[in-house]
Amino acid sequence: MTPKYQILIHWSNDDNAYIAEVPELPGCMADGKTIAEVAANVEIIIEEWLESAALDGEPIPVPNEKLMYA
Repeated sequence: MTPKYQILIHWSNDDNAYIAEVPELPGCMADGKTIAEVAANVEIIIEEWLESAALDGEPIPVPNEKLMYA
């Protein structure tokens, strides 16, 4: 099961798209034309970020406990 990280979504006038950022995973962000699209895209990017960190032997950040649920 993928850990649950905080995702911040905001509208960017410059990009004319929604931007999703994952503060606990540096550089982990995605975009999309709709909230549904950006949500789907950021889930993919989180998986790729975690896979890349594991392959590189980098530590995997533990999600903020306030956001963890079963």
